[in-house]
Amino acid sequence: MTRPIELWYWPTPNGWKVSIALEEMGLPYELKPVNIGAGEQFAAPFLAISPNGRMPAIVDPDGPDGQPLAIFESGAILQYLAVRSGRFYPQDPRGKAEVDQWLFWQVGGLGPMAGQTHHFRQYAPAMIRDQRQIAYGVRRYTDETHRLYGVLDRRLADRDFVAGDYSIADMAIWPWILPKLQGQTLEDFPRLKAWMARVGERPAVIAGRALGDDLLRSLAASGKAAEEARKILFGQRAR
Repeated sequence: MTRPIELWYWPTPNGWKVSIALEEMGLPYELKPVNIGAGEQFAAPFLAISPNGRMPAIVDPDGPDGQPLAIFESGAILQYLAVRSGRFYPQDPRGKAEVDQWLFWQVGGLGPMAGQTHHFRQYAPAMIRDQRQIAYGVRRYTDETHRLYGVLDRRLADRDFVAGDYSIADMAIWPWILPKLQGQTLEDFPRLKAWMARVGERPAVIAGRALGDDLLRSLAASGKAAEEARKILFGQRAR
């Protein structure tokens, strides 16, 4: 019997990408919560798995050579799981390239830009007194996220999923479309809106998105605990 994959995880868009993939692929996994608001991502045992100090990460106890294999970075994890399961990742070079470019579009574009939108729209007002800096950051990243929504909306003009068939590219992108948090409205992007609904009704997506909901505490909340979590997460420097 295949031993379960360890999923080192916290319920955020990057975490949801991997929990959705594991559910979609039917791979057995064991949840290993990493409370990023408490700084658990900087603990030595986790850094041995994820040197960047970021979740998600996985450990496959039955790696390709029969030995445990640890992987960090969500894009690399999705590629590994797709190859391991033989699902949601084309075998032909052209199909694989289609998936890869949209997977990297998410990890290099949508994720970082939408993440900065979250930061300036939700967290920065609690941390920065200069409102001019906050306003600039909000406008800069909200506009860029709007542009990226437009890229995706155009891509979906003649297809149901971003790379043809449903794939790890859809699993990577879907969790990062959070219009209310990003100052967007899906009414401006009808094809994106339809795709969001199409992907979001899949049972495995529902299950993966809900994983660990009971663990989550809003970092935008007021109070001492939320303020301490923000100090841990933001402004980190090399140690």
